[in-house]
Amino acid sequence: MKVSNMISSKGHKIANQFIVEGATFQPDHRRIMGKMFQSFDSNIAFISKHVHGLPCNIVWLDRFYWDYSVTTGKYRNQFLNETKKETQAKIASGEYILTGLNG
Repeated sequence: MKVSNMISSKGHKIANQFIVEGATFQPDHRRIMGKMFQSFDSNIAFISKHVHGLPCNIVWLDRFYWDYSVTTGKYRNQFLNETKKETQAKIASGEYILTGLNG
């Protein structure tokens, strides 16, 4: 597992905003590998890298924290490479899955 700070548009490390490569998530008793965006101590978004029997790049968002603050939103957008409006549309369409990423 590798943890690194998010990087600002000016190339600086951002405190309390992390990407965790090699993270695992276990929905429905399946262990899924991928990368996690973490803001402070909260898991915000998870993107699958390898799922047996499922396509890669499935996105799960924490149902409570995905839109917790302006700062979280700024770096969530960077992590997902999209705007909040695009994220909301993908939630509404079912492309992104809201779930509990924090226990």
